[in-house]
Amino acid sequence: MNVKGTVFLTGKVAITANFGEARWNEFMAKLAEKDPFFKNVIMSVTLVPVDKHLFFLDEMLKEFFRNDKSQFLLFGRVAAKFALSPGGPYHSYLLTKDIKQFVESGMPKLWSTYYDGGKFTAKLENNIVHLKISDIPIKHIYFEYLIMGYFKQALKIFGKENIEKRVRSIASGDDDIYYQYEIKNL
Repeated sequence: MNVKGTVFLTGKVAITANFGEARWNEFMAKLAEKDPFFKNVIMSVTLVPVDKHLFFLDEMLKEFFRNDKSQFLLFGRVAAKFALSPGGPYHSYLLTKDIKQFVESGMPKLWSTYYDGGKFTAKLENNIVHLKISDIPIKHIYFEYLIMGYFKQALKIFGKENIEKRVRSIASGDDDIYYQYEIKNL
């Protein structure tokens, strides 16, 4: 499984905006010493092996966020705000104004835009959204927290209030991820 370089570049933009380019460059130099993969230029179309991507994220959390894994939720919200807001690369997914179409078609497309593996399914039944992620080769809380943060921000952009329910979770030791979102104002 690979992760598109866009995810890496989004992280770079967020870190440099908050901590400065010099601090980012220091971090990347240390990262390249630990893993030569990071001596390469990573572009938006670069396919980053998932183990390298997760190593990058874990090191970034240690360096900038005191290893607070809950920051992945924030990363997801920031990524959605960037990608789905007017001017963002995936804003067109929201132009439909149809929450069911976004959930069942847009969210799986977004997953496959960023990742070339794993299985992502999303379904809206009545007022409940069912989000499931399975077949991830490396069980890492990043996938759960980032995607759920992304989806919650997308719902906010849609103007939809919701109640989140975690059914299965990598964070709880399960092999897959399954969340339900009750949409309050559907």
